Amino acid sequence: MEKGTKRKVNNKKGKEEKLIVECDDESDAWWWLVHKGITASFLSIALFSLLVRVALSLHPYSGAGNPPKYGDFEAQRHWMEITLNLPLKEWYRNSTVNDLRYWGLDYPPLTAYQSYVHGLFLRFFSPDSVALFTSRGHESYLGKLLMRWTVLSSDVLVFFPAVFYFVVVYYAGRNPSRSMSGIAWHMAIILLNPCLILIDHGHFQYNCISLGLTLGAIASLLSDKDLVACVLYSLALNHKQMSAYFAPAFFSHLLGKCLRRQYPFLQVLKLGLVVLGTFLIVWWPYVHSMEAFLGVLSRLAPFERGIFEDYVANFWCTTSVLVKWKRLFPTQTLKLLSFGATISSCLPSMIQQIWSPSKQGFLYGLLNSAFSFYLFSFQVHEKSILLPLLPASLLATEEPFLFTWMTLYALFSMFPLLHRDKLVLPYLSLSALFILLNHLSSGRRDTKDTSSFRSFVTRVFLLCSVILHVVYLSMHAPARYPFLFEALIMLLCFSQFVFLTLYTNAKQWMLLKHSNLVDKEKKLL
Repeated sequence: MEKGTKRKVNNKKGKEEKLIVECDDESDAWWWLVHKGITASFLSIALFSLLVRVALSLHPYSGAGNPPKYGDFEAQRHWMEITLNLPLKEWYRNSTVNDLRYWGLDYPPLTAYQSYVHGLFLRFFSPDSVALFTSRGHESYLGKLLMRWTVLSSDVLVFFPAVFYFVVVYYAGRNPSRSMSGIAWHMAIILLNPCLILIDHGHFQYNCISLGLTLGAIASLLSDKDLVACVLYSLALNHKQMSAYFAPAFFSHLLGKCLRRQYPFLQVLKLGLVVLGTFLIVWWPYVHSMEAFLGVLSRLAPFERGIFEDYVANFWCTTSVLVKWKRLFPTQTLKLLSFGATISSCLPSMIQQIWSPSKQGFLYGLLNSAFSFYLFSFQVHEKSILLPLLPASLLATEEPFLFTWMTLYALFSMFPLLHRDKLVLPYLSLSALFILLNHLSSGRRDTKDTSSFRSFVTRVFLLCSVILHVVYLSMHAPARYPFLFEALIMLLCFSQFVFLTLYTNAKQWMLLKHSNLVDKEKKLL
């Protein structure tokens, strides 16, 4: 019987069928209206988000006017210069025309291809900005404008559609009573993520591409399009190797699903072939020669830089105040220690998803896996906090306090970096915008009373953060301890990240208990 057709039925069974069809029609009509509403809301929020990005682009960037190596802005521009002017097989090879000590390519081939495409765009309007050798440190107004537009276009073409795809998938089939304002708030809080905007459109990077591909893979997996998810996540890995932060979550969830299907080995094989095929296509120019392949691979693992750089709020950097890891252990030993600690910390989350895979558990698994890598892996940067922050934003409606707290301390952990980039004003403005969005949201907060103890602890930590902001901006550190304030910020942020990762791991395992209760209820019925 077609949807929407009405007919008189006298028997009881027929009445039930008629009722079901009419309910389906109402549901379809409601979803049509909601999807239409989501589209309108998304376009409005996306436009505002784009304007915020444009406004931030008017401010300085990493290494502006700071020779000889400048900063990340120059690194991205230099990669466009190299990929445009040298043969593809020379992109990762050290030579007289490609000095790898000067911002040599150290990301997978998909980043190199992206640099080539963006380089074509720059060369069309400003050939001098990507000319071989002579363009080093190029900072003309037009060149900077074109570079900013490449990031904006990447956001619009990759990250924005991925957010829309996720929201449609995430709320499809859910309780229709969820208010449209709550869904709009969720879109806004992802698109207006202050950390991502500050790093990509202030500091200057292209995290929106790898995170957009990852988000598309997450949405595909939530809609049971596992093969599409494998392709998209493989592309994310081939754009930035830090996307491996999510690998344990993807692996454990997909393995858990395969083990519950008929012919699990064939299911795993099918997914594996898709992943290998995607990697083969991306790496095709380099797989014909072992030397070329290993040359690219060696650029992706900069172990010579040490287990950490600067002051990042992870385990190795924080504990180095007491344990001088770099002095006590050689690099090879530190590699093994960090590998063991990373795998051990994400293992409970992986076991939970292999044992009882669920879509909600997968989102928690992504957060726990990314947190494990951020806290314990080798060579972590301040910007790497963007990776655990992505799944935290996806869980924002389920875990509003977790998301708010994590975002505030993710921002704070990057404050010294953004201060060096002269981005304090955008930092404060986007922080204020985030707080405003957080408090103006409707229909999403837990109505239960917050315990007085938690409120007290929250206020104490917020007060400490405010004091450290003021001290950092208004005072000079003692000459004997020039990085004292950075160390205090790192210690405070690390303590919060440890608390959050313990909480989210426990919450993921609580889903297993809930699943068992649901199964028992079904059996009783």
